Amino acid sequence: MYTTCQLTAAHFLHPLLSPSLFIFSFSGIFLFNRLSDSASLYFSLRAMNPSAEFVERGMSQENLKRVSRTTVLKLAYQSLGVVYGDLSISPLYVYKTTFSGKLSLQENDEEIFGVLSFIFWTITLIALFKYIFIVMLADDSGEGGTFALYSLLCRHAGLSILPNQQDAEKNLSSYLTEESAETWQSSALKSFFKKHPRFRKGIFIFVLLGTCMAIGDGVLTPAISVLSAVSGIKLKIAELHENYVIITSCIILVGLFSLQHLGTHRVAFMFAPVVISWLLCLAGIGVYNIFRWNSHVYCALSPIYMLKFLRSTRVEGWLSLGGVVLSITGVEAMFANLGHFSPLSIKMAFIFLVYPSLVLAYMGEAAYLSKHHEDIQRSFYKAIPEAVFWPVFIVATFAAVVGSQAVISATFSIISQCCALNCFPHVRIIHTSSKIYGQIYISEVNWLLMCLSLAVTIGLRDTNMMGHAYGLAVTTVMFVTTCLMALVMIIVWKQKIISVVSFLLLFGSLELLYIPACMFKVPEGAWIALVLSYVFMAVMYVWHYGTMKKHQFDVENKVSMNRIVSLGPSLGMVRVPGIGLVYSNLVTGIPAVFGHFVTNLPAFHQVLVFVCIKSVQVPYVSEKEQLLIGRVGPKECGMYRCILRYGYKDLQQESYNFENRLVSRLVQFVETEEESASKARADFCAEFENLNTETFDFSVHMIEGNSVKSAHDIQAMTSGIRHVESFVLKDESLHILRAKESGVTYVLGHSYAKAKKSSSIFKKFAIDAVYAFLSKNCREPNILMNVPPTSLLEVGMVYHV
Repeated sequence: MYTTCQLTAAHFLHPLLSPSLFIFSFSGIFLFNRLSDSASLYFSLRAMNPSAEFVERGMSQENLKRVSRTTVLKLAYQSLGVVYGDLSISPLYVYKTTFSGKLSLQENDEEIFGVLSFIFWTITLIALFKYIFIVMLADDSGEGGTFALYSLLCRHAGLSILPNQQDAEKNLSSYLTEESAETWQSSALKSFFKKHPRFRKGIFIFVLLGTCMAIGDGVLTPAISVLSAVSGIKLKIAELHENYVIITSCIILVGLFSLQHLGTHRVAFMFAPVVISWLLCLAGIGVYNIFRWNSHVYCALSPIYMLKFLRSTRVEGWLSLGGVVLSITGVEAMFANLGHFSPLSIKMAFIFLVYPSLVLAYMGEAAYLSKHHEDIQRSFYKAIPEAVFWPVFIVATFAAVVGSQAVISATFSIISQCCALNCFPHVRIIHTSSKIYGQIYISEVNWLLMCLSLAVTIGLRDTNMMGHAYGLAVTTVMFVTTCLMALVMIIVWKQKIISVVSFLLLFGSLELLYIPACMFKVPEGAWIALVLSYVFMAVMYVWHYGTMKKHQFDVENKVSMNRIVSLGPSLGMVRVPGIGLVYSNLVTGIPAVFGHFVTNLPAFHQVLVFVCIKSVQVPYVSEKEQLLIGRVGPKECGMYRCILRYGYKDLQQESYNFENRLVSRLVQFVETEEESASKARADFCAEFENLNTETFDFSVHMIEGNSVKSAHDIQAMTSGIRHVESFVLKDESLHILRAKESGVTYVLGHSYAKAKKSSSIFKKFAIDAVYAFLSKNCREPNILMNVPPTSLLEVGMVYHV
């Protein structure tokens, strides 16, 4: 079920008479529509079957239950500690970064009020309207982020470039989508992407860009948050050397990343009280400053002040908007962390606590600055009343630590999705909660983020430079989300073109206003975001390219069943007791690694199963739908195929119980196959007997070879066939069970990629150096699948790309 946004021309034509009236009218109408839609969605889903209930989409499909109000409130409380930490600490550095350039303050306060107006409407339009009321509805079975939007498009428009796609995937319960009438826009887009594969690849690269920028946020957020908070101590201890501030920040960062192994659940319960205390402090100080310094600051909420600001400051004012973007850092992490919680809990926390607290905080700081222009570079801590400075400073330091948690958790989710879609080297993913399925921890990524954050903190030592890099990363990710959302509205939600154009004009134009302003800050620190994102993007693309080339090699070098059978006598091939599990990337045919294996060692197990582990474009695949069993070759060969399907959020890590599951499904498959064949033959015999009784006399005989049999003999023969089939059925099942008792051996192909001699230098470097390094240092498949070392048999092969 999708709740759509209906925007008609009447919403836009009349308010154009005044910019202020336009934005206020749109905001009021839109807010009313989205609140009513969200409420109707929630109460309608409460009445539905629990399996279709989306309120608690973050939970695993096996544990879906009717969500109580207590559970929603509990998740809303936890979300404050994980989702909104980053967004809530933005007041520490927004005004400071915005006025860090050549922009100066005039006596009439138009610059301060203009910046406040930009901040208010940026938070309201982007964070509240776009993300809370629109983007959060475009989840993929409870999962958020750029890859979740891409997954929706892949299922509905066929954009997937993953190999081994099968029609059987469309029958998965999590794959099924609500059918709706196609519009001419959606049909045109689908046919366009079908005819032009290059554009599908272009969208994939575009998604990678947004994903890598989001990962870059995971590096920059801890650095700028902690350093901004700790720097406040220099107001009270002016003689404190900067090195001590850097050392203190690094110690806090190491402590933060060291806590991640506890899991999102425990971290959220520890951090939520800190964020709540911080937001209450922001609201209280904001109200104090408004009444203490300038009670008319509310006038700046009018969008007219944005026009006055741009008219008076011109280019310098436009370039300073890169600092305004920092007021919404964390909104993309809010969407990416959707799988850790539920949409309703995240919305409740934002609307009732986060949004009003941030607005009051920015208004209060603007009120203080209107009377203290000289304190612009330290306005936040200067605006704190003297009596409560140290308590607020301590809370701010803890809040800065918590603020990093949102992007760290979001980065774990993003990397998990990238691994499943063959866009990142394999890493070990640990699920830290048995109740909330999306809460994960990745140790390799955690320590990599820590090292990069420490390097940024020690190398730059300047929050303004970090802020410029941070702003560029945030605006890029938001723009990617806006473009993908426009496609989702057309292809998935089947919206009218006026709604999509309105969405792009309102949100896309605002983001395009910010992106060039951030790009001009590249020499002043924004280059860090570009370097980080391009490095991650290069790693992802090289890994994806190498993986696809490996799959192409496997497809082109498949071994036919006839060749295996013909090689048997010439090689003296023998069958040994036990079950052999041969892992490959193929869903059809026999992999080349098996042909290489039997050529050099002409023996294999009595029962042979070709296992293919593949990802599908859904978040989760239920356990009963994961295994697909089929037969390879003639029945007497004892060869089978098992396709193990995972969603991009599933834990691709099998336990020892996988052997029992596989054997059970093999026996079930054999019994089902034989029963179906027996039933078909029985139906045929019954039809033949009826035909014989009705048409011919019982004395009519049937010639079979050199013998003659009567109808009575045919009936006796049919009964004997059924008895033999029952015996064969039991014999094959017992054969599989006895093979299991003899042991299970895992045969894994260890392929090494080599660039062809005729390849370019760039390709040789990418394959022979980068891809080889990543392959050698990523998690081995046997570790990810918990294969016992004593049962492992590796077969090496070299392939040229």
